[in-house]
Amino acid sequence: MKETINLMVKGGQATAGPPLGPALGGKGINVGQVVQQINEKTSAMKGMDVPVKVVVDLEAKSFEITVGLPPSSALLLKEAAAEKGSGAAGVKIVSALKIPQLIKVAKIKSDVLTGKTLKEKVIELAGTCKSIGVKVEGKDPREAIKEIKAGVYDNIIKEGRTELTAEEKSQLEEERAALKEELAKVEAAEKAAAEAAAQAAPTAAAAPGAPGAAAAPAGTTSPTELKQKEERKK
Repeated sequence: MKETINLMVKGGQATAGPPLGPALGGKGINVGQVVQQINEKTSAMKGMDVPVKVVVDLEAKSFEITVGLPPSSALLLKEAAAEKGSGAAGVKIVSALKIPQLIKVAKIKSDVLTGKTLKEKVIELAGTCKSIGVKVEGKDPREAIKEIKAGVYDNIIKEGRTELTAEEKSQLEEERAALKEELAKVEAAEKAAAEAAAQAAPTAAAAPGAPGAAAAPAGTTSPTELKQKEERKK
């Protein structure tokens, strides 16, 4: 009798603790060996969420491990050296990539991408870059997609090159440094705006006539009206 256990682990960082340990406990297999094999198989995807399937033979007390692939977005973010994608794509740009890096991810995810050719798969991944706030070749991914379709990068794609040249690496480092500064400015402006709004809220609530402001009970005379009456008597 076999039992299949599907888990999500951090590549190269699996431990005997949750979720792995509890899921495999009582199955009669060596959890330490399972952990070791998973970390060996996922070492190239260190730190990323990786789907793992462990098939346990309950009678033979043996196991088989199958490692899946992280989402395309996770692989692209790893190539972009970004911890997470943008929460506001188009407004916040977190990093940048070059075409060879898209080719690299396209080859890794070749079996699951919908594109039939490598060029179509690169275009598909450029679309993913837009959703996570990553530039492609220094441009908005939509512009890069137009250039890919027009054949601007056909030579690189035909070569299937996945490594960056020294010049490309230098360009990318400069671009990422500039984007990091720009992102910091955007986030600082957002924080300042939020703090200003928070400070203005109590003032607006206390203003005369503002919703929630205290109103004088019907039939009573306000202090201002009393003062005006006294002045008229004089």
